[in-house]
Formats: sequence, C-alpha cells, structure tokens
Amino acid sequence: MEALNLNPTTTPKSCLPKTYFLKAPLLPCTLKPTFSPHNCQIHRHSFKKIPFSFTTACKLKTPRDNKKNNTKSNKISKQIILSEGEPPPLAEESGGAGGSEEAPAKLGSGSGVMGLVKRLPRRVLSVLSYLPLAIGEMFAIAGLMALGTFIDQGEAPDFYFDKYPESNPVLGIFTWRWVLTLGFDHMFTSPIFLALLALLGASLMACTYTTQIPLVKVARRWNFLQSSEAINKQEFSESLPRASIQDLGVVLMGAGYEVFLKGPSLYAFRGLAGRFAPIGVHLAMLLIMVGGTLSATGSFKGTVTVPQGLNFVIGDVMGPIGFLSKPTEAFNTEVHVNRFYMTYYDSGEVSQFYTDLSLLDLEGKEVLRKTISVNNPLRYGGITIYQTDWSISALQVLKDNEGPFNLAVAPLKINGDKKLYGTFLPVGDVNSPDVKGISMLARDLQSIVLYDQEGKFAGIRRPSSKLPIEIDGTKVVIVDAIGSSGLDLKTDPGVPVVYAGFGALMLTTCISFLSHSQIWAIQDGTAVIVGGKTNRAKGEFPEEMNRLLDRVPELVNSSLSRQSDSIVG
Repeated sequence: MEALNLNPTTTPKSCLPKTYFLKAPLLPCTLKPTFSPHNCQIHRHSFKKIPFSFTTACKLKTPRDNKKNNTKSNKISKQIILSEGEPPPLAEESGGAGGSEEAPAKLGSGSGVMGLVKRLPRRVLSVLSYLPLAIGEMFAIAGLMALGTFIDQGEAPDFYFDKYPESNPVLGIFTWRWVLTLGFDHMFTSPIFLALLALLGASLMACTYTTQIPLVKVARRWNFLQSSEAINKQEFSESLPRASIQDLGVVLMGAGYEVFLKGPSLYAFRGLAGRFAPIGVHLAMLLIMVGGTLSATGSFKGTVTVPQGLNFVIGDVMGPIGFLSKPTEAFNTEVHVNRFYMTYYDSGEVSQFYTDLSLLDLEGKEVLRKTISVNNPLRYGGITIYQTDWSISALQVLKDNEGPFNLAVAPLKINGDKKLYGTFLPVGDVNSPDVKGISMLARDLQSIVLYDQEGKFAGIRRPSSKLPIEIDGTKVVIVDAIGSSGLDLKTDPGVPVVYAGFGALMLTTCISFLSHSQIWAIQDGTAVIVGGKTNRAKGEFPEEMNRLLDRVPELVNSSLSRQSDSIVG
C-alpha cells in the first residue's frame, strides 16, 4: 500500500521509503477535464499503465442529499464516470508514519542493578508528575505568599519580639520563634519558599516530559483505521452511500486539514498547535518562577533621603537581598540632586513632587539627567530610582540682615498622616541655658508659620516672597525652604524574565483553546464511512462535519475500480 498526501505542504519522512505523497491543490471544478496517464498516475514496476479519464456534468446532487431526500435546489452539480468493478479488498495493517496512537513501547526493564537504575528515574518522574502533588504544591506556595503579606517583611528582630511575643501567641501557637526560625521575616527568599518553587518546577518539567511531549508525538503521527466498525466508534460518524474518498480528502484539505490517503483509507487532522500549547503553558510558568527567584535572590535595594544640592553614590546606599546579588559597574555612579520642588492643588494640598537628578561617572562627567516623580522613575544600568517620599531638611533665613543661616528642620509627630516640620531661631545669648527664640513650623515648602518667644502666633511668610517680619525686635526674612527627596533604589534582574513568562502564558493559554480535530474515513464499495473526534468544541464539531460532508459530490453510474488502481498503482 502507498500513502497519498493531499496536502501539498507536507513532505515525506526519510525513514519511510515506501510512502509516496501526491500533491493535490484545491482547484475549482471545470468541465470535461481529461487526465493522461503521464501526469495523474503513480507508477511502480509491478503495475502496468492504465489509461484513466473522467468527465463532469452539471447535476446538483450529493450523497448526503440523496440519503436525506433533500430538495433538488440543495444538490451539487457533478457526475464522475469511472470503469466498472469492485474496489480492492481492505488491508488489515495499520498505516501512517508512526503507526497507531498508542504510546511508544517501554524500554526493556533489564535485570539486576542496571535494571533498578533504569527503573528508578521513571518512578521519580511518575511521582513528580502526579497531578494532586502539583496542585498541593501550588496551594502551599499560595499560602506562604499570603502569609508573607500578613507578616511584616525585613524588620529587625526586636520588631517581631514585640509583635509576636511568647506570652501572647497568635492563634495560641504562633510566636516570634516561628517567624525567625522558618525565615518568615524574609518569606520570598526563605529556604521553604524557594524549595517549594523548585519542587513545583520539577513537577512541571516531569509532567511535560512524561505526559505532554508523548501526547504531541502521538498527535503528529498520521494513522489509518482499517475497518468501518472502528470508525463508527468515534464521537462523530456518518456514511456517504455514493461518494469518493478522494473527493472527501479535497473537501477536507480546503477546510484546512492535513489529509493523508493510503489505499481505501483516509486520515486528516487540524489544530496541532493546540497540542503544543500545554507544553508552552508549562514553560511560561517555569519562566515566571525563574524570574521571581532571580528577583528574590539576585536583587539590590536601598532607600535614601537627600537634601537639594547634595550627592550620594549608588553603591553606598544599595544592599543585597539575596545570595545571588552581584554588584555592577553602575554602582559607582554618583547621583546629584539638582532641585526638589512641588506642585499643589487649589486647596493647598500637595499634588506632586519632583526631583531633578544628574548621574555622574567616576570622572564627574554627567552621563544622564532626568526629572523624576511618582510613577516616573529613572533607569540606568539595570538600576531603577523611584521618587517615593519627601521632607524638609532646612530653612534658610536672614536675621537682622545677617546671614543667611541654614536652620535644620525636624519632623514633628502629629495625629493622622499629615506632615509637620519645625525649627527654632535663637534670640539673644545662644549659650544661655534658658535661651529663647522664634519658633517656625511648616507643613510644606510654600508657607512658614512663625511664633514669638512666648509661643504666640506672629505671622506667615512664603519663602519666595522675601518679605521681612519683625518679632520681639528681631527682623526675620525667610529666604528659602530646602526640601529633601526620598528615593528608593533597586535592581531587579528577574523583571524581564517575568514579563516574558506572563506574555508567553497569555499567548499559550489562548492557543490551548484551539481544537485538535481528527477525521478517519474508509471506502467501502461505493460508500464512504467517515468518523472523527476533537478535544475541544465538541458541540460545534458535528455541525462542522455535516457542513463539510454536504460538499462531497455524489458518484453516479460508476464504481471505484480504476480510481482505486490509480491510488494503489
């Protein structure tokens, strides 16, 4: 038996020298075509050349229309005249490049020590690929992540001593010993969390190797069912009383199926990408876990508050948060705060705050300058600088036309989340133990409230106004309010990997919804028995099959003898 491939895009495999493929592009039907034996017949030395021709005539009729007694208006015009005779007997052998759908045979079990060594990896893979185990691993990881959001991360031990004391354990058993011993104070880099991630990754790889890859290999094999009983057992089955299996193949090929013919048997499939999608989903999940692990074990992090006009070196404020953290040359970069300023709502509340930063190399040359704000960070050499906070570092004042003096400003504790800063301008003998002076309070950079030596309200001045105010005989001018920028710096080598993983996960999840459909057919005399199945869209598959079978033309006053000879020969 030789196999005929009706799809011109498929090429034969070199390991099957006795398999032949016939290119059969889908063309519109023309009137009275004649094919010579030199251009339409496959020859082998054991068969003689047989002249073969057929004609088409306009007669609207299909085998399904004949079976269902439909009206004449629904019939298709085509008449195929072939030589008389019966088709060749059906072979009982299985066809296709890969044989049957069964999984490959297992290797010999062996004996003695070598046999045990061969069986051990298979048993380990079987355990790792056990679905309930993988589900349990995912639930355990989700539980630890939830616990990590409940427990404050990265605090000093004293914090946990006070929050989870042994005298009053949470839920009757949970104390600071649990937090510090199990590493729950740094949950996402703790050995338990990383071990569960590694175990889940091993389960995904084992499932891919033992289940998904073999399924894809089986799905790629084209195979034939050699009996009508086997075809009728499929999810969908139908019989065309007077039809040609080659016509069915052309119709299926036009619908996007890969079609294979072998004697009186046909096999077709479509949507093989849906079989590859689960492997892609597993690989995407592995990418996400690898990226998360890189972020947890290979990152640096630091926080600094810098007054306007001062500098800091990135490496001085960055600290490793994992055992894979490696500094780069960008850590030698110096950051200079050129300016810090704010914008305000009409109500006077702070709307946004900005920091104008310059990055300087070892020689003091500016390599990058950018004004950052909340949600608008600066990125350089794998380092990201975020604008996260602000404060007031100093007030610049003139006292009786002397100065200016920089008065350090300290934050004051008040109820709520409002900020308040205060400073003190001494008046008189500054070395006196009961020195008195002028108090100044500020909630932002746009207004300063002044109080006299008795603590009474004296007035309000804007730093930009340069207007003097006299308090207890002392003339004071608020020259400027110097702000400080609160910056968070971090490196996160796992971010590109995580983004790639989520992108691949979305793509492969969509592809996994594609149906993998398979169709088998066999020529039984003048009838064609058709059956098929699909792994998804099981409700739409029968409707699609009915539409395709309605397009198969009916054979009139003919048999399939010479057509079968052309396939076999």
